[in-house]
Amino acid sequence: MATAQHTAPGTALTEPVGFAAVSRAVVSAAAELVTGVQRAVVGTANVRTAKDNAWEAILADRARREAGDELSREVAALLAARNLPGRHPASPPRSLAAVR
Repeated sequence: MATAQHTAPGTALTEPVGFAAVSRAVVSAAAELVTGVQRAVVGTANVRTAKDNAWEAILADRARREAGDELSREVAALLAARNLPGRHPASPPRSLAAVR
């Protein structure tokens, strides 16, 4: 197991450094490197944040919901047109009846 020297004022301590601590340090350094590269490539003003990602997800959910609502309205209109007064609900539309 590796050891690290930690010095406090007037004392010298030797403590074992665990695998988890080393792993956290490596992941942290890698994250800082990736963030630095992203800032260099796209510019500081264009770096995506968690807030940007959340807002984009909200907008996508709204668009999906609106598309679903529109489809539901269209299906309801088609069903309403098919069940006009005086027609049997199970009879096919005239355009299909002419083909048969």
